[in-house]
Amino acid sequence: QVQLVESGGGLVQPGGSLRLSCVVSGTTLDKYAVAWFRQAPGKEREGVSCIGITDGRTYYADSVKGRFTISRDIAKSTVYLQMNSLKPEDTAAYYCAASDLYLYSSSWSNLYEYDYWGQGAQVTVSS
Repeated sequence: QVQLVESGGGLVQPGGSLRLSCVVSGTTLDKYAVAWFRQAPGKEREGVSCIGITDGRTYYADSVKGRFTISRDIAKSTVYLQMNSLKPEDTAAYYCAASDLYLYSSSWSNLYEYDYWGQGAQVTVSS
């Protein structure tokens, strides 16, 4: 059974940084694409970033390009989301999700492409 566990959320001031981690167990990272989604109160869950199977191709939402970086350590079975220059509008619950599909720029942000989800980590950006 594939399981995902997020960590690293918290409260940070605008302009600050946080790094989220997603530990994947029950499989190896090279068999799954892993993405980060977020959901703010009253809003739909949206794709933030994804790192693909095999070639590790990365995708980002326009709202986070240049500020967030996704990476993975296959040996540690962990995917990271480094978040810099955080804004109040980045406040949300962040979820990691895994898919065994080869995802493209047109599909990575579709939450229905993912079979496994973590429990979420809260990120609050506020002064």
